[in-house]
Amino acid sequence: MIPLRLVIHTNIVVCAALKPEGLQRTVLLLAINKPARLYVSPAILAEYREVLSRPELQVRKGLRQQLLQLIRSHSHSISPDRTLQVTKDPDDNKFLECADVAGADYLITGNQRHFPEFWKKTKVITSREFISLVAPHLMV
Repeated sequence: MIPLRLVIHTNIVVCAALKPEGLQRTVLLLAINKPARLYVSPAILAEYREVLSRPELQVRKGLRQQLLQLIRSHSHSISPDRTLQVTKDPDDNKFLECADVAGADYLITGNQRHFPEFWKKTKVITSREFISLVAPHLMV
């Protein structure tokens, strides 16, 4: 089976931390297991770490460390070699840069409005769309 190449936006990781029973936690678990392949860049990992550490989110330190370790140990780290200026939120360009180098099939986000519908071969989709594609039996 051909691996599914994925990039996950920070809001999915945050929701996975805050709602253990939510779709985003399922997305994260599916993304780190075969046949999927999760791609991250140093900038994306830094943003995950920074956002999960925000006091207002109240993500326990132990859970934050577990999530970050899980992502680091089950993802493929790449270093984009060019900077893009495509997204409505300049901080989101790092996700398209990663998707570009990874040749990602999907960028999964809760903020579709910040991104184009497609970036080259990468389709920008929500958690619900991703689940309906890869595990439709999980949808209620």
